[in-house]
Amino acid sequence: MIPDGIEYRDVLANLLDGVYVVDTQRRISFWNQGAEKITGFSAAEVLGRACSDNILVHVTGQGARLCLGGCPLAQTLADGAPRQLDAYLHHKAGHMVPVRIQVEPVRNRSGEVVAAVETFSDNSEKIALLERIAELEQTALLDPLTGLANRRFVQDHLSVCLDERKRYGWPFGILFMDIDRFKQVNDTHGHEVGDEVLKLVGRVLENNLRSFDLVGRWGGEEFIVVCMNLDCRHLCALAERLRVLVQESALTTRAGEVRVTVSIGAATPRPEEGIKSLIERADEFMYQSKKAGRNRVTYAD
Repeated sequence: MIPDGIEYRDVLANLLDGVYVVDTQRRISFWNQGAEKITGFSAAEVLGRACSDNILVHVTGQGARLCLGGCPLAQTLADGAPRQLDAYLHHKAGHMVPVRIQVEPVRNRSGEVVAAVETFSDNSEKIALLERIAELEQTALLDPLTGLANRRFVQDHLSVCLDERKRYGWPFGILFMDIDRFKQVNDTHGHEVGDEVLKLVGRVLENNLRSFDLVGRWGGEEFIVVCMNLDCRHLCALAERLRVLVQESALTTRAGEVRVTVSIGAATPRPEEGIKSLIERADEFMYQSKKAGRNRVTYAD
């Protein structure tokens, strides 16, 4: 029971989960602190605007934009049925955040749907991620620009993975990726924007992996993802999802939005293969993606 003097609105305002309410025209009338923290958008920036303005750019794992078709809020306003789904929203800083969404209708005393409320929670296992970052900081194995694991840590981690695969048969794979036409970004917008693009891509990768996977900056505009307990099919599916999420992300600058894509090479270790050979094969597959037109995944094992 809510104590006297405390409004339901006050309780909702302080939830860690994001909560917002729209009317029948999909205009936002309530936006809580959880929504501000998860999305980066303040209440002042969204109240009175329509969610159909594509503020959060909700997308599926395949890149379909829900706000432009298939919006769960619009569907619930139309038929009064609750809905739940996993999707990705566009953070104000430019990267995509995985969220669990639930939509419920709001009815008046006559039973008519007069509004809808959406709750969403960060689905990226942040607690485990923060714990791992703290451990990495203590051992000085972070890339200073992106905050990701650096080359040395990736190599040490791969050594452990190869040993565990040999001893226990635990499968894993790697994704070697390179930002397409990154030199053009630096030449056009300057190195400061280029650095922000590197950070943006790093956040996309970091926020959309499981807590026990590892993403590191290999050097320059190259990144490596080490994925545990995945076979070839699921490794490629993950690579494709990450490719789409980078493509859908954008960095806002004074000159407008800056968007990039990545070319990816995926590889799983062969029997008795070492770190150098595994990375070289993934690197070669990445260059095959470049030669085939960029912004794609190549796996040729």
